[in-house]
Amino acid sequence: MCGISGIVQSAPVLGKAHLQQMTNALAHRGPDGMASWTDGEGHVLLGHNRLAIIDPVETSAQPMTFIDRYTITYNGELYNYIELRLQLQNEGFVFRTNSDTEVILAAYAFWEEECVDHFDGMFAFAIWDDTEKELFAARDRFGEKPFFYQHANGRLIFASEMKAIHAAGTSMQPNLKMLFNFLTIGYTGNPMRPEETFFEDIFKLPAASWLYYKPSTNELETDQYWELDPDEQLKQIPEKEAFEKFNHLLSASVRRRLRSDVPTGTSLSGGLDSSMISALIHEIGYASNSHQAFTAVFPGFDKDETEWSKQVASQFSLNQHLVQVTADDLVDGWQRFTHHQEEPVSSASAFAQYKVFEKAGQENIRVLLDGQGADETLAGYHKYYKWYWQELFQKRKLGRSGELAAAREKGITESFGVKNIIASLFPDLASVVLERQYLLHALQQEDLHPEFIRLQSREAYYTTPEMHSLNGYLHFNTCVHGLEELLRYADRNSMAFGREVRLPYLNHDLVEFIFRLPSEYKIRQGWTKWILRQSADSRLPKEISWRRDKTGFEPPQKTWMADPRVKDMIRHAREILVKENVLHPSTLDRAIKDKAAYEPENFDWRYLSAATLFT
Repeated sequence: MCGISGIVQSAPVLGKAHLQQMTNALAHRGPDGMASWTDGEGHVLLGHNRLAIIDPVETSAQPMTFIDRYTITYNGELYNYIELRLQLQNEGFVFRTNSDTEVILAAYAFWEEECVDHFDGMFAFAIWDDTEKELFAARDRFGEKPFFYQHANGRLIFASEMKAIHAAGTSMQPNLKMLFNFLTIGYTGNPMRPEETFFEDIFKLPAASWLYYKPSTNELETDQYWELDPDEQLKQIPEKEAFEKFNHLLSASVRRRLRSDVPTGTSLSGGLDSSMISALIHEIGYASNSHQAFTAVFPGFDKDETEWSKQVASQFSLNQHLVQVTADDLVDGWQRFTHHQEEPVSSASAFAQYKVFEKAGQENIRVLLDGQGADETLAGYHKYYKWYWQELFQKRKLGRSGELAAAREKGITESFGVKNIIASLFPDLASVVLERQYLLHALQQEDLHPEFIRLQSREAYYTTPEMHSLNGYLHFNTCVHGLEELLRYADRNSMAFGREVRLPYLNHDLVEFIFRLPSEYKIRQGWTKWILRQSADSRLPKEISWRRDKTGFEPPQKTWMADPRVKDMIRHAREILVKENVLHPSTLDRAIKDKAAYEPENFDWRYLSAATLFT
């Protein structure tokens, strides 16, 4: 886990001083070393900030050169590097380190761009081929690790964070189209153009994609190397076989993600997902486990999960660190937090996570396993019910399935009425209607400056899943819009303190299997994440494995927004956006509306976050 940066150019215009500024900007990502490499002619400059997790010795430092041809700068972890090293050794490769970095280099030397098909991990890396005089870069399947770039003026500049590209002397002009969509519908990404960022001319390599760049011709090529198929479902699978395979894949994923030469800990919320990770770590008994757990707590808040998390910590003899996050923390830490995030955040939940990683840094725990990804792949949110019900209605199974009644018995209030029935029968029409409704809603927002609306509304990009089924919506949230936003928060928040977060639920073999399972393995008898609950049933207290309430990772944002100091921050943010002709001046006279983290029309939080683009 590190920070990467680089300059590849046809003429040596930018030099070592520019690269040094880039690595300086990423110092927080790699507290264990800072180094660079150049081809000697000034056409290729690679930088690296090291956070040493695997083989933390000098011989495994980066940038690393292999067989006098390939040089890499790499951020992430390859969890199956031990198995791949053995496979490559059988092909005749000789290794001088015990690092996963060298395995990536050998894999590229052997398989070229198809090497990524063999990787189980989170990664963003760039490899310079000194024979072909070209750069190859790739990003992991779900986008856990970032890769930003600017391709202009006959050169490619890339880095783990956009601030490093800016440090090389490039401008960072806010992307007003992205800003319009964030302020109106809350989108932090563009599902139509996944390479787009909140800044003009700075792009991100999409998840599950690779990039080739040849400086001699200034040609840049990108392509997607992996795609999850939401339509490839098993017709039938015996329950015993499904449970056994699910358990095997999840346990194997946790075991691999415990591979570390430094102590590992866990993020523990008290919910099902993180509690299950703690249970499996205890079951596996891996040597790297420090038995340290970190939990954000909000005393007095109705969605505080302290008591749930304490049950798990007690059961598995964990040393639990309770991290109380308050409005004071938000006021004091907002500027540094937004500096690390770089782009707007849709709620205060990201800030609470930031404080958890800060505590892990203080306790010198470098690696944390986390439960992120289970909700998006296993249907953990209440919004997924209606998609399942619509799927059942399409198949004429809703009534006899008893699913609607079972959910109501468990207190689920998600609506299902005439509109859902119409959407089931005419899904394409429903998508068009939804898109038009959202655009109309955006155009009618009285806070926005009319000129801002006129110029930017042409690029509004509210979109819906291509497949109108439970799997279709899970695919949309996992691969198109939703999960990558959370992964961005996790990466910036952990790396702000030189920590590493690992996500067992995002092993691609596990995710592919989950998506092949019929929908009733995800929602059954009114229970979300049904197969995970069954797996947890013998491992966790029933109060956790069969909890009826769904509590996301949510802080008391509404209470924080009522704090006079936070209101002052929001007023200042409004002033900035008025000055930039984003908000109408009359907005300055309107009362601030305090909203919970996941409440609709959370406009004042968005203003607070969006204003950071101009500071």
